[in-house]
Amino acid sequence: MPNWALKNCCKHDQVVFLITIGVFTVVILLLWRTFILTPFKLITVFLHEASHAIACKLTCGQVEGIQVHANEGGVTQTRGGLYWVILPAGYLGSSFWGMALILASTNLLTARIAAGCFVLALFVVLSVAKNWTLRGLCIGFIIFLAVIWVLQEKTTVRILRYVILFIGVMNSLFSVYDIYDDLISRRVNSSDAEKFAEVCPCPCNGVGWGVIW
Repeated sequence: MPNWALKNCCKHDQVVFLITIGVFTVVILLLWRTFILTPFKLITVFLHEASHAIACKLTCGQVEGIQVHANEGGVTQTRGGLYWVILPAGYLGSSFWGMALILASTNLLTARIAAGCFVLALFVVLSVAKNWTLRGLCIGFIIFLAVIWVLQEKTTVRILRYVILFIGVMNSLFSVYDIYDDLISRRVNSSDAEKFAEVCPCPCNGVGWGVIW
C-alpha cells in the first residue's frame, strides 16, 4: 500500500538534516545582500571557475590562469579543449559541487574527505591564481577550514559537518541565482550561455540555454 501519510518516512537524523538545510536557506536569503556572505559567494565563483578549468583539462586543453574578482565576477583563461564542454561546466559544475558538499555533510567521514579535497583544490588554484582577490580567498578559506578541522578534532565544538553543509547550500542557491541573473533575467553578450549559443549548432539563444541549464 502507498504510504500517502508519509508515516515513519524519516529518522531523527534525517529530520534534523532537512530542518538544518531549511534554516540555512532562510539565513542565507535574509543575509543575501550583506557583506557577511561575500566570502561564501566568492567561493561559489571560485568553484564556477574551477569547473571551467577541470572541463578544460579533461578535454585536453591548457589552463593559463584563473581570476575571481571582488564584484563576484570571474574568468578562466584556457587554450584548446572542447569549447562546448568548457562553457556550460561553470554553472553546472558549481551546482554539482553544491550537491556534492550537501551529500558529504551527512557523515563525518565524508565531511572530512570533502574538507580535505576542498583544501587541496584551494592549494591547486592558488598556484594558478592571477589576482590577489583569488589568492586571498584561497588563503583565507584554507585557514578557515584548518581552524574548523582543529576545533572538530581537539575540542567539543564539532561543527565541520555544518560548515560543509552551509557551503553546499550556499553554493547551490547562488549557482542557480547566478544562472537566472546572468542568463535569463538579463542578456549579457559575454556570458557563457551566449558564447555557447554561438558554437552550438542548435537553434537556441543564450536565454534558452540559461533555462535549460
